[in-house]
Amino acid sequence: MTLVAIKYTRGKLEILDQLLLPTQSEYIPVKNSGDGWNVIKKMQVRGAPAIAIVGCLSLAVEVAEDREHSTVGDLAHFICDRLHHLVTARPTAVNMAEASKRLTTLMKDMAAESGQRVDTLRERFMKECEDMLEKDIAVNKNIGKYGADHILAQCKNKPVKVLTHCNTGSLATAGYGTALGVVRALHEREKISHAYCTETRPYNQGSRLTAYELVHEKIPATLICDSMAAILMDQQDISAVVVGADRVVANGDTANKIGTYQLAIAAKHHNVPFYVACPSTTFDPNLTSGKDIEIEERPSGEMTSVKGIRVAAHGINCWNPAFDITPASLITGGIITEFGVFSPADLKAQLADCLKTDN
Repeated sequence: MTLVAIKYTRGKLEILDQLLLPTQSEYIPVKNSGDGWNVIKKMQVRGAPAIAIVGCLSLAVEVAEDREHSTVGDLAHFICDRLHHLVTARPTAVNMAEASKRLTTLMKDMAAESGQRVDTLRERFMKECEDMLEKDIAVNKNIGKYGADHILAQCKNKPVKVLTHCNTGSLATAGYGTALGVVRALHEREKISHAYCTETRPYNQGSRLTAYELVHEKIPATLICDSMAAILMDQQDISAVVVGADRVVANGDTANKIGTYQLAIAAKHHNVPFYVACPSTTFDPNLTSGKDIEIEERPSGEMTSVKGIRVAAHGINCWNPAFDITPASLITGGIITEFGVFSPADLKAQLADCLKTDN
């Protein structure tokens, strides 16, 4: 049974507080978009797909109870304004921005229709947000399938050893996961001989969250420090590195959790295929290269203290970017999507064709 990070019924949303894991499992209520912004900003929920889903559902919960905006124009304006605000909580991840853009267009188009009713607009918005939750799980399972197929084809269907970074499982999505979904799919086929996860400093999403999921799923796994990845590849015959993504741009450059770039460099040196696993909603064709991606910087306290205990010398300066950019040239295995595995160079054209057919 996979972990459930997001609990939703019409008018009610709770999220698993990921700051408390792995020692405590506590769900906290999210009653409106203000709560949604806060849990995203504080990283009580994280992972690009989950950020978008929780952000939109937090607004759906608010809209379900809203009776202040009594005209179509007022309600549409309110929804669009709150969607824009939710994007500011974590600007590097594109999924929330993509959802905001899509839903804003829908609300404006509906508001412009003559004879439109407030209840109809409210219902349509809530349904669109709820569909995101259901669709994400199906998308993730396709990512897992295509990723497992591709890796096993490269390894002649032999059991594999996979290294992953940060957390990309059920805790980062609506369920199943992206990069960790690939690991899960391999495990379901009894083809994962071992999974390795980095601790992912400074926020320890790997040691706190990915390790938690791997133990929960009874997947044979080992935790390593971030600084051990290169020697792991040298000594443990790693079959593939599979990571997630917060944004993939037109040329295939990818923003992901800090430390991803150095993993890709080490993988290239050791001839280990390097994969990025993400839904098509993570692709941003509007940015030309990774240099155009805004990189969020986090507070220095995340580096200098662990659970409130100071671990760094007082007075030291800190630089704490939350993400780095992996150049497309280092993504040697391919980019795994719900439509298949594509090379970074082909991704834009391939996704355009797939999305056209899908629609």
